[in-house]
Amino acid sequence: MEFKDKKIFWSLLVIVNVFIIGALLWVIYGNSDYSLNQGKKTHLIGESYMTMNNEFYKIISEEISARAEAEGDRLVLRNPALDAGRQIKQIKEMIGMGIDVLVVAPVDWESLESVLAEARAKGIFIIVVDTNVNREDLADCIILSDNYNAGVLAGQYFLKQCDKAKIVVMTHESTKSGQDRVNGFLDTIKGHKGMEIAEKIECEGQLEIAMPKLQEAINRGIKFDNVFCLNDLASVGVVAALEENGMLGTANVYGVDASPDSKALIKESMMMASVAQFPSKIGSETADVIYKLLSGGKTEKKILVPVELVTRDNVEDFGIDRWQ
Repeated sequence: MEFKDKKIFWSLLVIVNVFIIGALLWVIYGNSDYSLNQGKKTHLIGESYMTMNNEFYKIISEEISARAEAEGDRLVLRNPALDAGRQIKQIKEMIGMGIDVLVVAPVDWESLESVLAEARAKGIFIIVVDTNVNREDLADCIILSDNYNAGVLAGQYFLKQCDKAKIVVMTHESTKSGQDRVNGFLDTIKGHKGMEIAEKIECEGQLEIAMPKLQEAINRGIKFDNVFCLNDLASVGVVAALEENGMLGTANVYGVDASPDSKALIKESMMMASVAQFPSKIGSETADVIYKLLSGGKTEKKILVPVELVTRDNVEDFGIDRWQ
């Protein structure tokens, strides 16, 4: 009788376990069409920005990543670290991986023609962000801040602050965005008497280059009382060099980005102004364009995201401890 009871016990245990496993499978798969999900094509999105040491690009990428995750797609991100040759090599590797979309901020706006043509020939959608390429026809969509107007806004505010100046301009000549901002500023102040360009300094838009390059100019005896910077990584480096030399009270700094660091400097009267870019907006616009293209929809060829002047009068409105 004992043996029979044990046999019944183990039979019941097996039945219970089968029931539990069946219930779990129903919970996991019973409320969705599993075969449909398996048949859905997963897309691979490639990203290549100029450098990932800039929070601006991280925010753009985060917006795209959040959307891709919600859509069940995959991302591959490569960091060329301001090396145009490395960017080309990394894009070729992503093409070999079978990406469906390439999001790219060119290190050098003239260097990518061949590799973008290769990607386009393979049916890869190309979205250019932040800074343009010389062959716009190779891109499905170009999403930029209004970079020329950023320089114009800085120049207009600059002219209200002084009627004569000796200006150092911090540049990044290999990028179209850098060229456009500098040209917007210079075109705005051109023709105004008393405005003198003391020197143009190539800094690649990097703090660790801008600071020693300005220090070299100071050591060479370059006389200046204002600095315009193509972005705020350069602005922060410039402020550091001026502070090191006791010049913050005599030289004013203008930039583009309105990064958290520059907004803190504006609040403390260590910078005069910066023109705000909106990386979250650029990222969300890019994500929208990606999925319009993947679904066969049409998009605008070029999307310009407006920029806004930030001064001490309105800096609190933009949130000092974060990007806008």
